[in-house]
Amino acid sequence: METSNNTNSGGLGFSGLLTLIFITLKLLGKIDWPWVWVLSPIWIAMGISIIAIAIVGLIYVWTRK
Repeated sequence: METSNNTNSGGLGFSGLLTLIFITLKLLGKIDWPWVWVLSPIWIAMGISIIAIAIVGLIYVWTRK
């Protein structure tokens, strides 16, 4: 008998949850922030990812010499 142990841990991360909270608060009128700040967790997470990819790319290019 074969046992399959597939795990899928997809879902909302911290920045996604924080963004949903900020959007909800904005739409309910509880905060009066510009939309740029309401959506900032998405931009911050994207910026960190781009910087990490750039660093890995630079390390890859540097070690290939």
